[in-house]
Amino acid sequence: MVADDALTGPRAALIGRTDRRGRLLWSLPKGHIEAGETPEDTAVREVAEETGIIGEVVAPLGIIDFWFVADGRRVHKTVHHFLLRATGGALSDEDVEVTEVAWVPLDELGGRLAYADERALVERAPGLLADSA
Repeated sequence: MVADDALTGPRAALIGRTDRRGRLLWSLPKGHIEAGETPEDTAVREVAEETGIIGEVVAPLGIIDFWFVADGRRVHKTVHHFLLRATGGALSDEDVEVTEVAWVPLDELGGRLAYADERALVERAPGLLADSA
């Protein structure tokens, strides 16, 4: 999710979740595709649910494929990420799965995002924004 204004420049809405060790880990909003949804529909819905920001898809950012352990079993997850442009809403951390939300300048994302694969994806954002202007 990206917002842009003359004073702050382009910013991304990030979510912070507290891990089992009590650390706040920042990441891109994401979630499960529900029946009848496209990956793009899911991106718009999940961003709204997790950040309070309404957006429209600008371009795909990429796909992250990974494994994790939950309840003692290995889970495979594929996440489709999209660049969205903010069109409304207000930043909010009301989602129970989210500890905190923040607008972060694009040039600071590398230092904020907890996961290397997400840091690699957001490097594409400035070029995609320029192409869509």
